[in-house]
Amino acid sequence: MTALVTGADSGIGRAVALAFAREGADVAISYLDEHDDARESQRLVEEAGRRALLLPGDVSDDAHCGDIVRRTVDELGRLDILVNNAAYQGKSVERFEDIDPERVRKTLLTNLGSMFFLSRHAAPHLPAGGAIINTASINAYQPKASILDYASTKGAIVTFTKGLGQELAARGIRVNAVAPGPVWTPLIAQSFDAEHVKEFGGNNPLGRPAQPAELAPTYVFLASDDSRFITGEVVGVTGGLPLG
Repeated sequence: MTALVTGADSGIGRAVALAFAREGADVAISYLDEHDDARESQRLVEEAGRRALLLPGDVSDDAHCGDIVRRTVDELGRLDILVNNAAYQGKSVERFEDIDPERVRKTLLTNLGSMFFLSRHAAPHLPAGGAIINTASINAYQPKASILDYASTKGAIVTFTKGLGQELAARGIRVNAVAPGPVWTPLIAQSFDAEHVKEFGGNNPLGRPAQPAELAPTYVFLASDDSRFITGEVVGVTGGLPLG
């Protein structure tokens, strides 16, 4: 199989890319411009014995999304799995009014627009048995006002997943989402102050944040035949925090 994973240069995306490679998939690694990080993801996939294709660029742009889908199919021969994982999360703000219009546009297009764009371009190439897996968040259910633009896109991703799952079921393509709880990724250090980072992940029943590798098996499951009767669902990997 071949998987296209967005935001695969680090964090959850890199862990998913490596997990897919270890299960025998070639991986197209989509990322913005973190070339050194992406080359490390490429190294890990190739070390696992699979092909890796680097696809830099901005997934908030529809034309770029069409291009990376075409390149995946042309250069890796097929497309079986699309993982919509790339996301932008701005810094935590003190007041709602501090979330400015440009930030809202960037967050909406990166986190949600890219899913529409990529899924639209990918769907004609996905075979029966193919899968689209989206990354939602606990923020869809327990939104933080300080990052409300980000949390709002995650709520919309849940709706997108449920609706697209129904639409593509007749083609044999399953659409599901993973909703992580607190996970150590580069987004955390970029988005919150030092005090929040120090306490990050301590408010769930397991008392700690997850590592990206602890989420990757759920993506593998949702891409595999073992989940062939699951579509339009959101699977929480939250350390015990309830969805809903």
